[in-house]
Amino acid sequence: MTHATLAPPTTPTTGLPDRSRRAATRRAALHWIAVHALGIAAALFFVLPFVFVFLTAVMSDNQALTRDLWPRAWEWGNFGTVWDTPGFLTWWRNTLLYAGLGTVLTVVSSTPVAYALAKFRFRGRNLSMMLVISTMMLPPQVVIVPMYLFWAKQLHLSGTLWPLIIPMAFGDAFTIFLLRQFLLTIPKEYTDAARVDGCGELRTMLRVVLPMAKPAIAAVALFQFFYCWNDYFGPQIYASENPAAWTLSYGLESFKGAHHTNWNLTMAATVLVMAPVIVVFFFAQKAFIEGVTLTGVKG
Repeated sequence: MTHATLAPPTTPTTGLPDRSRRAATRRAALHWIAVHALGIAAALFFVLPFVFVFLTAVMSDNQALTRDLWPRAWEWGNFGTVWDTPGFLTWWRNTLLYAGLGTVLTVVSSTPVAYALAKFRFRGRNLSMMLVISTMMLPPQVVIVPMYLFWAKQLHLSGTLWPLIIPMAFGDAFTIFLLRQFLLTIPKEYTDAARVDGCGELRTMLRVVLPMAKPAIAAVALFQFFYCWNDYFGPQIYASENPAAWTLSYGLESFKGAHHTNWNLTMAATVLVMAPVIVVFFFAQKAFIEGVTLTGVKG
């Protein structure tokens, strides 16, 4: 009788698939980081200053701008202190007036010009477009002295925001250029069909072209709103002598004293100034990106 030789028991390998999955996950994560490293670095480059401003805004005055980057105690009352600062609500109202009215006037006045330069055929059209573009290349500091003399000495409007708002009713070169480039991408057949149906040029623009140009209009409106909201140079020139006409960007200067600066309150005011712009862009970013993307460089 022969005895069968029994083979030694094999070592179970149930853990190998788990280790393989973990290794594959780590490799995928490392690959993702390597591919997106530049994007992550750029994101941190832009986000970290906002984080620093916010953390400083909720610190005490003694801790602000020290080596301690994390608040020992969260001073949420700093925002209330800034909000109750005399004149802050006035600056807020002035900024809303400047940004809101300026944006509406710019879009309303620039749209017909862009439509004419894009859809009309007339002698001197290219020259007119070159003149519009040339004004974009002229620094505002070059004409600020004669413009100030005109508004302050002739019209006596110094100490107000009207020297900044009224010129927007006559169009903006960048807005005209951007809208014109977008309107060139709209097929000519749409306007021809509207004219055949009896529409005049004004009705064609309002009923046919503008509804198709909503992304571009949203983009230029956001550009203009952000410009007016963040403008410091203009209010400094025309409204500095009258605190009742200050905007938020210029009013922030008052939080810095001659001998001491409450950096926590300054940063809290900065957060309150930035918050509306961030919120507007967050909700309008789809239309903004679509408008910028669809606006080509067709000439």
